[in-house]
Amino acid sequence: MAWLVGAAALALGGAALGGSAWAQENRDIVVSAPDISAGHGRVPTSWFRRIPSLSGPRLSPDGSKMVVRMANQGRAFLAWYDLNDAARTPHFIAAMDEVRDSGDRAIGDYNWVGNDTLVLQYYSYEDFGGGRGNITRLVAYDLAGGNIRQLAWDGAGSNGGTIMHVDHPSGHILVERSALRFERNSTAMGNEVIDIDVHNGNFSFVQRENPEVQSWESDANGVVRFGIGYDRDNGRTRVLYRSNASENFRTVSNAADPSFSGAGLNVLWISPTSDNALVRDNRDGFHKIYRVNLSTLTYSAPVFQTDGYDVDGLVYNFGGRLPVGFAATTARDTVQWTNPRYAEIMSLLEERFGAGNVTIGSRNQDETKLVVFVAAPDQGGSYYLFDTGTGALELIGYRWDHVRDAHMNPVSAFRYTASDGVSIEAIMTMPRHRQQTRGLPLVILTHGGPFGVRDNQGFDGWAQAIAELGYVVVQPNYRGSGGYGKAFQQMGRDNGFGLRMQDDLNDVITHLAGQGLIDANRVCMMGWSYGGYASARAAQRDPDKYRCTIAGAGVYDLPMMRAYDVNYLGNFGSNYLSRGASELSAVSPARNTDGRWAPILIVHGVRDQRVPVAQARTLVANLRGSGKVEGRDYAYIEQAQNTHNLDYDDVQTEWLEGAAGWLERWNPAYIPSDSDRPVNLVPEGPRPVSPRR
Repeated sequence: MAWLVGAAALALGGAALGGSAWAQENRDIVVSAPDISAGHGRVPTSWFRRIPSLSGPRLSPDGSKMVVRMANQGRAFLAWYDLNDAARTPHFIAAMDEVRDSGDRAIGDYNWVGNDTLVLQYYSYEDFGGGRGNITRLVAYDLAGGNIRQLAWDGAGSNGGTIMHVDHPSGHILVERSALRFERNSTAMGNEVIDIDVHNGNFSFVQRENPEVQSWESDANGVVRFGIGYDRDNGRTRVLYRSNASENFRTVSNAADPSFSGAGLNVLWISPTSDNALVRDNRDGFHKIYRVNLSTLTYSAPVFQTDGYDVDGLVYNFGGRLPVGFAATTARDTVQWTNPRYAEIMSLLEERFGAGNVTIGSRNQDETKLVVFVAAPDQGGSYYLFDTGTGALELIGYRWDHVRDAHMNPVSAFRYTASDGVSIEAIMTMPRHRQQTRGLPLVILTHGGPFGVRDNQGFDGWAQAIAELGYVVVQPNYRGSGGYGKAFQQMGRDNGFGLRMQDDLNDVITHLAGQGLIDANRVCMMGWSYGGYASARAAQRDPDKYRCTIAGAGVYDLPMMRAYDVNYLGNFGSNYLSRGASELSAVSPARNTDGRWAPILIVHGVRDQRVPVAQARTLVANLRGSGKVEGRDYAYIEQAQNTHNLDYDDVQTEWLEGAAGWLERWNPAYIPSDSDRPVNLVPEGPRPVSPRR
């Protein structure tokens, strides 16, 4: 195949997606962004939560067509294009609307099967078993004629189909689904694997459910080779394996991970012709990639590792048949390409767009056409179609048309030393409108999790929205965060929750104030999930350090949460905090509401199943019982349709604009003594905080 014409320079030109279709005229790909520079006013907070204009482009196997998610008249749609059509006319399939009420349906995922059929995964919320749950089903959509066909709905449980393998020439897919079996007066559910012909909907069973297995995996040829099961009570993860389709499964690993650090045998790829596999394991402190014989569990020396960071996983070629690189996150997402042709392509693209700014996404089967995503850390990003044979690069479109490829608030990574000597990495977003470079107000934006999760140097909509208001935004990867090895994560579990982890957040104030960048008396904290807990804990534990805090979907009564988690996560999983009930009470904001608090805005979704709304209601009731006054000491926004994941744009906007209003009230971005206080910077938001219950 013609991967590159020598080391030809990129042919810059082509059409761009604009409005509802690619513009027909050719134009240079370097399109001028709207003038949103520092001197031309602030971008409204709601801009950072708009439906993406374009996302998720995927090429058909022959590269003649592309399917995308796109915005049209304020709604998200799934559409496909014939790339041989010069007009680039979009063919809309269906709206990808939000699922809010029982019976609503939306498209979640989509995959090509051959060049003329798309398999769509529909999902819906349904009321069953005394609560609401997610139901998924598969349908085939034929591009010619727009016919829709149900795929294996009969006998399916809640999960109606997770695609494991696609055979494009035959039109068959290997699918894992939850099986529904009725036995007398009870309903038993397990996962099974079926083979579906997408052209007629016929299916046959490949692997029946096994009580020890919750998830099956296949090799690159579509042979089911291993299964994974988890025991909620003892925490053991069982791995079943077989060398080929004619063998029975056997247990090759059955171990618990008391460190909650992702330890154990994480199989990433199995050779279709041998017992060799590539696995991710943190057996010697950091997640590394090893070659392992799954029959004997014999490990090689590390195949890939990154000093000071965990390895994330593998990057595969078309169809996931072969690994072509290793992925890791340092300050930014990185890939080390083992395939020389991919390495050459990436070198060429990064020469044009800058190191670290290019991600290779979808590609056609012979990999002569690639979709690449281009974004510096302060850009929303653009999609391009790259022809590896000619070197031509065509702009597909911008992720957000309203900002295009404009550089927004600058993003960087830095390290600081915590008060006990531990090195902490953090991400900083600087307010682009500020001329003043000293004594700025600070918002600490704390990630959720807390264990195993981290922030990196990229375009974060929340950080951008707050920086746009005029604040320095810092996202510390406090101890317990993921990506820095097992020991760093374990530090968060050893006297970390609400204690040492909280100190790490406070220590960044000392560091930045010592540099003169921020004013230590103008600091607030904001976060969701664990970040919501940390914000409430900051308001309760360290009110002298914070002018205000903003807590979303947080856990505020930890013993109450542990009792809930026994049912939600099982007896083993409920121990992830590593603290006893009495100690948990001491670090529970809702159990310590007397005394001085920093002003706190509390936001929670009624439909939150991970952290029940009872957590927020308990905190509010206890604050009130301790004499705190609503509207002065605290405000509460209860979102009737929100879950734990802020699924909808309007609830995200309410969260961000509520935060902006609270910040403006208690810690204004600009004060009279600021040398760069604007006289003509009139924001279009934020709207006032409107507490409601």
